Amino acid sequence: MDILSKNIVIMTMIVLAAGATSLAQENLSGQVPRAQFTSAIIDREPIDSVLMLKNDIGKIYYFSELVNLKGKQVIHRWEYKGKMMAEVKFTVTSNRWRAYSSKILSPQLTGEWSVVVTDETGWPLKTSLFEYGEKTILE
Repeated sequence: MDILSKNIVIMTMIVLAAGATSLAQENLSGQVPRAQFTSAIIDREPIDSVLMLKNDIGKIYYFSELVNLKGKQVIHRWEYKGKMMAEVKFTVTSNRWRAYSSKILSPQLTGEWSVVVTDETGWPLKTSLFEYGEKTILE
């Protein structure tokens, strides 16, 4: 390969790397510094952190603090054993936004539950898990 061809290849690699870096930075600009399952929300704040929930309790909340996502749509995607069970969409109207959703739980649906917080493109910003079953553990 001559010098001109090598320079073209190097320039192309630099342009592609810069584009990938720019895309990654754009996706990382929005953040979820706090997210947790909770048994209740008071004054837009979670009262506890649920790690495990006994299946005789039929409702759980998911809280998330969203930063630098003003003007974007954010989604709480509730999943049970990897299957999507519900999506709750929020339009963020300030640079620091607290959002929560809740899920009514059927006692038969024991096992691992998760919420994936995504931006409007589907990019995952945060994933949290809890176990629904034989006992409750709060943090």
